[in-house]
Amino acid sequence: MTRIGQVIMLHHAGDREEARHRFGALWGEIGDGGDPLHRCTLAHFMADAQDDPVEELAWDLRALSAAEELTEGRPAAHDGRLAVRALYPSLHLNLAADYVGLRHFAAARSHLKRARGALGALPEDGYGNGVRAAVDRLEAGLEESAAEDHRGPLGPPRREP
Repeated sequence: MTRIGQVIMLHHAGDREEARHRFGALWGEIGDGGDPLHRCTLAHFMADAQDDPVEELAWDLRALSAAEELTEGRPAAHDGRLAVRALYPSLHLNLAADYVGLRHFAAARSHLKRARGALGALPEDGYGNGVRAAVDRLEAGLEESAAEDHRGPLGPPRREP
């Protein structure tokens, strides 16, 4: 977790490419069968370092899958069950944002609903309030994006393909 945290700091400092490279190296060490708390944390932040929206979605899905392994009773090297439960709002929020970006509005709504339902696990602090506000913003933006997608940028409703 310490090494993951160091790469997160590198990413937050603005070096996305190097962070992506180092996250990838760590993922190679942890692997698909590694500790689910490590995989969840790493994938959650690796998603944020992606430039390709499809890759971002893939990493966010890996993070959610690893979190679900923890809650299904698979033991982890660290007791991260409480920490992971508090990550669910952010995990689902990120997936909703991914799906909005890919214009998959039904999937985005589903994950926003799940994010909203998990907000109770968040503390009443800056982080929790920030995630709550982000859910509200994305929800408002989703409806606007879906309406624009339905109307088209300049006019009447478009037919779905």
